[in-house]
Amino acid sequence: MRILVVEDEPAIASAVTELMTGAGHAADSASSGPQALEYAQVYPYDLVVLDVMLPGMTGREVAGRLRASGFSAPILMLTALDEVGERVAGLDAGADDYLAKPFAASELLARVRALLRRRDGERRPIARLADLELDPASHRVRRGSRAIRLTAKEFALLEFLLRHPGQLFSQERLIDAVWDAEFAPESNVVEVYIRSLRRKIDAGRRNGLIETVRGVGYRVVDPRARG
Repeated sequence: MRILVVEDEPAIASAVTELMTGAGHAADSASSGPQALEYAQVYPYDLVVLDVMLPGMTGREVAGRLRASGFSAPILMLTALDEVGERVAGLDAGADDYLAKPFAASELLARVRALLRRRDGERRPIARLADLELDPASHRVRRGSRAIRLTAKEFALLEFLLRHPGQLFSQERLIDAVWDAEFAPESNVVEVYIRSLRRKIDAGRRNGLIETVRGVGYRVVDPRARG
């Protein structure tokens, strides 16, 4: 999942961004309302963590403008003011949930998981292709009877591909979906992770699930469908 963290306090922004990436998400950080709106026009975010107190534009104004533009992903607001009126104003502006500062990292992650589950219909279903099975709830992957251990980013990349079987994705599109804005489209990060995934999920097999279309991109295909 790709998450936008909008926070003008560098220490908090860094901590929340690292928390999101540690949980396997791609996370970008914006320090102002205008920057957040600009990012949201470029990247397909699945959730926004939005501070209320921002320079030049409040978080409520950012939420309102995002909703007015058709942005439908969940918005989790952070505020130092834990007052009913403050929460109501934020929810009316378009936020889906509120979390008061200071907060525990575990609670923030739990609220993010809850909002993403709600967005995806309460729970992302198990993804399957041929004899490969990926379970988002338990973060487990199996190929036949063999359990496969993946890093958080490997898991996120494989899940994205499995959710779109047969669909061809360029390196730039995969970076947009799985990594953050610091990775340039010409980076070889996708190639490196595809190679690692192949080594882990296709070990000892002649026909792999991940297919490369040279000069275009990557997709997952059931080997039986190739004839």
